[in-house]
Amino acid sequence: MQKILLVRVSSLGDVVHNMPAVADIRRLYPDAQIDWLVEESFADLVTLVRGVRRAIPFSLRRWRKRLFSPATWREIGAFRRALAAERYDLVIDCQGLIKTAWVASWARGPLVGLGNRTDGAGYEWPVRFFYDRRVPIAPRTHVVERTRQLVAQAIGAPPPAPTDEIDFGLDSSQAARALAGLGLNLPVPYVVLVHATSRADKQWPDASWIELGRALVARGASLVLPWGSDAERATSERLAKEFGAAAIVPPRLSLPAVVGLLDGAAATVGVDTGLVHIAAALKRPTVELYNFATAWRTGGYWSPRVVNLGTAGDPPTLQHVKTALAAFGLL
Repeated sequence: MQKILLVRVSSLGDVVHNMPAVADIRRLYPDAQIDWLVEESFADLVTLVRGVRRAIPFSLRRWRKRLFSPATWREIGAFRRALAAERYDLVIDCQGLIKTAWVASWARGPLVGLGNRTDGAGYEWPVRFFYDRRVPIAPRTHVVERTRQLVAQAIGAPPPAPTDEIDFGLDSSQAARALAGLGLNLPVPYVVLVHATSRADKQWPDASWIELGRALVARGASLVLPWGSDAERATSERLAKEFGAAAIVPPRLSLPAVVGLLDGAAATVGVDTGLVHIAAALKRPTVELYNFATAWRTGGYWSPRVVNLGTAGDPPTLQHVKTALAAFGLL
């Protein structure tokens, strides 16, 4: 039996794109015990991945805010001792940053990591001094394939083929229970509009959201506008006013509830952000909006239900989105 620790702590989209590695491991080692070290805010999401024995919460973001507190250092010490208490056959750092290689080195077991930077992905060369083995990856590689290739070489499996099934392993039944526990009234069919992103230059114009929403409402769809911060909630509420009773601004949702929401949607339309990558991972009808030439690196390619629109200098238009949704029978 193989005991393996995966290290991918953030961000949300990158955590999602790391998920197929779990199914890949279990194809070769069906009885493998797989733990995943992840930023504490994403731990509940990782627990939904079939085949993950434990999601180990890593609290670096919180620790940084109170770095000079004795309580913080006591917590770090306790975390380090708990991590070292387990012996792994393999520890795989899927992120390639100094912080992740450093914490991965606290675990007991041979440490494998990336041997080089790939285009557009984070990588810090000093990590090579932490690793027992380094795996080189072709520079122009999709983020999903980067991890799959790293893990395949780490466990001695053949490299993944383009025709191989990509299984994100999300337990939709558990997610549905998390959503149902909130008691939300979600009229069917509903479309999720994901307007929020951490970067303003990734956004889609409000006018386009409004016209798209009105077209969907005219065809009998309800709209759900999730949010994750006060500013995003204000935007959701402002847009929702344009659609009247057909729009729902839910309370702030846990990540398992978000998975349930996206899995039950007739479609999700959104900018390049974590929630949209979850919808694509579920292989639900998804329209991803890109203002940069990055769809090749992060866009969904594993299902005909996932459509990537836009690139640098040619952002997605309202008509492009309507055409994509028409193919799903929604417009």
